[in-house]
Amino acid sequence: MALIVDKHRPRSLDDLTFHDELSKRLRSLAQSGDFPHILVYGPSGAGKKTRVVATLKELFGPGVEKIKIDSRVFQTSSNRKLEFNIVASLYHLEITPSDVGNYDRVVIQDLLKEVAQTQQVDAAAKQKFKVVVINEAEHLTRDAQAALRRTMEKYSPNLRLILLANSTANIIAPIQSRTLLIRVGAPTQQEICTVLANSAKKEGWPVLDGLNKRIAEASDRNLRRAQMMLETIHATNEKVTDGTAIPIPDWEVLVNQIAQEMVQDRSVACILKIRAKFYDLLSHCIPASDVLRSLAFALIPHVDDIMKSTVIKWAAEFDHRIKLGSKAIFHLEGFVARFMKVYEEYLEGMAEF
Repeated sequence: MALIVDKHRPRSLDDLTFHDELSKRLRSLAQSGDFPHILVYGPSGAGKKTRVVATLKELFGPGVEKIKIDSRVFQTSSNRKLEFNIVASLYHLEITPSDVGNYDRVVIQDLLKEVAQTQQVDAAAKQKFKVVVINEAEHLTRDAQAALRRTMEKYSPNLRLILLANSTANIIAPIQSRTLLIRVGAPTQQEICTVLANSAKKEGWPVLDGLNKRIAEASDRNLRRAQMMLETIHATNEKVTDGTAIPIPDWEVLVNQIAQEMVQDRSVACILKIRAKFYDLLSHCIPASDVLRSLAFALIPHVDDIMKSTVIKWAAEFDHRIKLGSKAIFHLEGFVARFMKVYEEYLEGMAEF
């Protein structure tokens, strides 16, 4: 059974319910006959992927929805074999090179070169090029981005790239200069309420404005998260009202426990206990940056105004280190140790004062 976030996903640019000007711009690009490389960026749950798929449908027609998953094996210079999944149709490919970590350059070089050197097989296709959609572009290594830049220059007649990213901060300037940057902003709370009401009507659930408003506030303007909250509420409660409690994900409950432990027990033994919980979160595929962000905001209610800015400062520092490094656990533990040290010194200073 499909989740409502997938079942009710808009299939065309006309079906999208917010950012109308952006939809008109994408339609204009698709119909222009000179479709550029595009870098689509914005926060999670804003609808980047949905808009890209709708744009592809505008470019090539309904054939882009007939997809299959292929498994490919790439070989590195050290003879290591990498198994990699590709979502493909006759007109486009969707890849996530960051899944193979530091070997993403191999995927970029081999796969894109292969795609770019082939012609469009459908003679009736509206466009004669293929599109490659690259997810999580901000997580590509510098080597992979350099290889991507060379591919964009050499094979542009047969290939168009659409890069998806939450931020442009880690994307090198040469790629940004060769792409059209399109920002997809987070929907407003009212827009989220409208989408939730439409989903409820399609599912035959009661439309509860009060509940929808509370979900919109709790979702942090993440539409995907809001729809999953709504479905969870209806799946776990026989009778849903405006006052029905909104469930908190288990991983956020665990992060709140870590925050309490950091404030109450600033010891090496506590760091070891917290390390085990971090490993548990990471093993369940919770992104390290999301863990750090949630942990920082969970600490805010436990400290006074002076310490709040310090917590945010060090959270930003270690979030940057997570993006640069390859072992996220080191930087999560580093943030915990740094907070404990700074908080201990702050309490000692207050005691002396």
